[in-house]
Amino acid sequence: MQSSSLTLFLYLADLMSTLTQVRFQLSLIIAFTFSTFHTLQAEDWPQFRGPTGGGVSSDKDLPLTWGGPKKENILWSAELAGEGISSPIVWKDRIFVVNASRKADDMEAKRNYPEQHVTCYETQEGKLLWNTVVPTGPWKRNHTGRPGGGFASCTPTTDGERVYALFGSSILVALDWSGKIVWKNELKPHDYDVEMATSPILFEKFVIVFCGMKGGSRLVAFDRGTGEIAWDKNLKDTGYGHNTPLVIDVKGKPQMILMGAGLGSAKNAIQSFDPKTGERIWWCAGKGETASPVLAKGFVFCDCGRGGVAKYIDPSGSGDITSTHVKWEATVTQGLSSPLVVGNYIYRLHDNKTFTCWDIATGNKIYQERVDALSSNWASPIADAGGRIYLANGGTSLVLDSGPEFKVLATNKLDDSNHASPAVADGRIYLAGNKRLYAIGKK
Repeated sequence: MQSSSLTLFLYLADLMSTLTQVRFQLSLIIAFTFSTFHTLQAEDWPQFRGPTGGGVSSDKDLPLTWGGPKKENILWSAELAGEGISSPIVWKDRIFVVNASRKADDMEAKRNYPEQHVTCYETQEGKLLWNTVVPTGPWKRNHTGRPGGGFASCTPTTDGERVYALFGSSILVALDWSGKIVWKNELKPHDYDVEMATSPILFEKFVIVFCGMKGGSRLVAFDRGTGEIAWDKNLKDTGYGHNTPLVIDVKGKPQMILMGAGLGSAKNAIQSFDPKTGERIWWCAGKGETASPVLAKGFVFCDCGRGGVAKYIDPSGSGDITSTHVKWEATVTQGLSSPLVVGNYIYRLHDNKTFTCWDIATGNKIYQERVDALSSNWASPIADAGGRIYLANGGTSLVLDSGPEFKVLATNKLDDSNHASPAVADGRIYLAGNKRLYAIGKK
């Protein structure tokens, strides 16, 4: 009897222990599920073209239509401190924008050069939290015909603690969450063809900037905390470029892809570097200037932006891979925006207001169609998790369906045209117009 009671007691104890473990594991699963759900629903947009640098959002609930006479789905708009084609970025409940003063304001204030601004807004109602004026860098030019004098073309980036902003006057600054300048670093030399128009990227403890110059370029990594140079590679054999480097994973190791050949061709127009050290891994002949590279099913799609031959490259090689690792090539019309990959297709917006789709597997052109209603062909397209493509800007925007058939789903008007690419976060699209910042979401 005692033996039976003991056996029953041990059985019940073991059962209780098992149930406790199950409850614990279930709580972890539930916590992970809710954490993942929050991440997918409230994904930040911390740099040019979003978290991956490819312009694709995990959000499935973006609005299809906005603007017009009824201001449909415009949650709020806020006045900008100046102008420029820099894209907004979003981190949690804050939006950051880089601007430069307008020519009329410079003349009224008797300024010789545009005034440079980093502004911060809250996402709920668009309230301006702070506006920091950044000193002009060493590349001092009078106000050109480009928005903001060309000084506000670089999209900032953030790690959630600081905001890192690069201006066309060749100065990089780090600001804390209250808008105070923590450090600044002038980028010298600065022999640009016009103004600097690449965007900084973050990798581990570095802020990395591609300084594409006429007399030979540089690739520089700054320490996030201090602004001191961590490594500096003189790319004297690399022409200038205005694209933003793309960091990818290749067989468990990071690579950073960039392009630089000015308006011509070069044997190393497309290059890969180790973002930890700046050492070159491989290079490929071609052209490379304005359009940023994009990852497509483990390969890298690169086109110059000025038209010519685009290349679909296997990034697993080393040294000169021109004749060994190019899977296919395609003829591309000029387009200063960057490519977009959705599913099995690569999409490209061109300066002549056409939109092209290629099959990733073969490189065959699927279609090329007119998008005449679009007010800006510089703003880079984005896509949501449902496969809808947004050719969005502060003026007239188009929403397209992805896939092998060209289909316009919506045409939207804001009447504040600009070339800044959109940002996406938490079910909203943020657009920087020429005069105002817009939050677009389902009402």
